[in-house]
Amino acid sequence: MKFRLLKSSVSAVFCIIFSFFLTPLFAQHHDNENGEKVEPKKKAFDAKEIIFGHVLDAHEFHFMDIKGDDGKQHPVSIPLPVILYSPQRGMDFFMSSKFEHGHKAYNGYKILTTETIAHMGLDPKKYSAQQIVAVDATGEIDASVKVYDISLTRNVVQMFLAMIIFIWIMIGIAKRYKKGEGVTTAPKGVQGFFEPIIVFVQDDVAKPNLGHAYMKYLPYLLTVFFFILVNNVFGLIPGTANVTGNIAFTIVLGLISFVVILASSNRHYWGHIFNPPGMPLWVKFILVPVEFVSEFVKPTALIIRLFANMVAGHIIIIALISLIFIFSAMNKTVGIATSPVAIGFTIFIYFIEILVAFLQAYIFTMLTAVFIGLARQGGHEHHAEDKHTVAGYDDPVII
Repeated sequence: MKFRLLKSSVSAVFCIIFSFFLTPLFAQHHDNENGEKVEPKKKAFDAKEIIFGHVLDAHEFHFMDIKGDDGKQHPVSIPLPVILYSPQRGMDFFMSSKFEHGHKAYNGYKILTTETIAHMGLDPKKYSAQQIVAVDATGEIDASVKVYDISLTRNVVQMFLAMIIFIWIMIGIAKRYKKGEGVTTAPKGVQGFFEPIIVFVQDDVAKPNLGHAYMKYLPYLLTVFFFILVNNVFGLIPGTANVTGNIAFTIVLGLISFVVILASSNRHYWGHIFNPPGMPLWVKFILVPVEFVSEFVKPTALIIRLFANMVAGHIIIIALISLIFIFSAMNKTVGIATSPVAIGFTIFIYFIEILVAFLQAYIFTMLTAVFIGLARQGGHEHHAEDKHTVAGYDDPVII
């Protein structure tokens, strides 16, 4: 009853707001020299451009736009190195600031933006924002020149920065262990934060799925877990890139896990795939292709799960913030009224994303360990201590 009353009250408040404050939105015209009504030429807030500008990769770290005394928007950003190779023109190296955020061409190249693609009438299926193309003297795209972009984009730079910082932290922790801290005494500080996580991955991920061989795969599982976790956390810092929300990043991780899974497989495992025991011949003709395809579904599930969850969270956060500007464009009062609601939901989703950052690193690592354990299944050739692990069973496991 209380929930229904609250829902009705919220609906009534929004109805009142929209009824009283949206009226001035209609018939906003002005007269030209001939006395004709003309719509004001003001660029509307484009939420799609903001969302994809954050999610997609770029050649700079863009933080904000500041309106100068000249009335123009001046971007505040950190340019990154642009490295291009063309069979016709050779190698080129310069900073992305030479493009002036897509407004100018430099040295025969131009970086495309959403505005330039629309202005030049380019095919969105063929050209995308942040793509660097070759242009001629008139500024038109020269399709005869092939361009290979091997630049240090913000995803690449942030990934290296995250890796360097994480290695620095881990080396510091290792030095403490060598001194006896955390061995003869209780761990402190950063060491005390990471030790329970390492023990958790070892005892709850590696051992139950890999049995006596867990030490063989533990370094890889810990590397995958922390590499995903660190990049997830870095992506939550405003102004940074969403590295784990890039499909290229998750594809590489998925392929590496796929190689490890295949390298861990044995004759018994492949025998169950291509010749399932105890099955009629006509069933094998159906089951064998399904089992073979499932081997490629496993890394695909790892790739899509991590990518979809991380990119979805960032899109939701930016979409909620965009509501403030969308409503403000209609009416300032409505924008102010909806700001607390949008900010409240944004903070809530942000804390959920912190949980998701840890959860997705755990899920990727856990599934990798499960798939490796399944690939290592060998019937009676395993040690007795594996009998209570996933790797010791011959029966299929549904994930």
